[in-house]
Amino acid sequence: MDWGSIFELSLRELIGVQAIVFALAAIGINVQFGYTGLLNFGQAAFAAVGGYGVAVIVTTYDGSFWLGILVSISAAVVLALLLGIPTLRLRADYLAIVTIAASEIVRLVGRSAWGRDVFGGSDGITGFSNTFYDLNPFTEPFQLGPFEFRERVLWVLVVGWALVAVCTLVVWLLMRSPWGRVLKGIREDEDAVRSLGKNVYAYKMQSLVLGGVIGAFAGIVYSLFQGAMQPDVYATNFTFFAYAILILGGAATVFGPVLGAAIVWFAFQFIDLALRGAITEGYIPDWLMDSTDTGAVRFMLTGIVLVLLLVFRPQGILGDRREIALDAR
Repeated sequence: MDWGSIFELSLRELIGVQAIVFALAAIGINVQFGYTGLLNFGQAAFAAVGGYGVAVIVTTYDGSFWLGILVSISAAVVLALLLGIPTLRLRADYLAIVTIAASEIVRLVGRSAWGRDVFGGSDGITGFSNTFYDLNPFTEPFQLGPFEFRERVLWVLVVGWALVAVCTLVVWLLMRSPWGRVLKGIREDEDAVRSLGKNVYAYKMQSLVLGGVIGAFAGIVYSLFQGAMQPDVYATNFTFFAYAILILGGAATVFGPVLGAAIVWFAFQFIDLALRGAITEGYIPDWLMDSTDTGAVRFMLTGIVLVLLLVFRPQGILGDRREIALDAR
């Protein structure tokens, strides 16, 4: 079993497209949950409308790619308003229930037979990423140490990590501003913030919209990378992966979502390759596990690590216990 190759391939995932997508999704949740205390369990819905915005405008309606980007952002704003208007005046668990339902509604509408002409049904939509790749300045593969990136992948990585950097910078600036301090106050005690004359409902809505738009960018990046918009990619587990990443890196920290995404996808790849290598070399007997079980086992091991993290370091890797900590009792 070549541990060097396993480590190198896993290290590639550290900066891969999956890490970008889930870093963006987790940054959006961090604004909503980490800083404001909103339980949005429907980030997959925001990512889906982001991907569909570009795909539908370009492919179904033969529109401009840039118009599709604007439609994606607008759709995320509208979705946040639709979810927030009836729920943000109520207890936090109402928002959680509504967003879980909205996530499944968006996915099922996307894969429905009656909407096939617009959304492509369960087969999804293709052929909308040509304009994006036409902008690619890279004309040949790029070598970085032991890694070689093809032109198209390199372009997605550059654009994706630039988006992560911009979103991280925006969150850092906003949370150091008076607006961000009001969000933190709402998370701790919204009645106290309301007694100071602040419109808590408006601040919550702004946080939900901002986090949703960042989540839409995750869907845009992933659909452009795949060259297809497939609705089943954005099932509820998409949101829960983003939450796991946020908890691992540290909620209410600027770089926690980015660090969490990099570690999770490195760990997924490393565990999967290590298990497959151990099975091939005979270190793991066939009666115990075969190569088809490695996907499930890596999720089990990751879950165990998250449980231990909640027990021994509930604030996450970068989190400050004085800022926020998840109670695992």
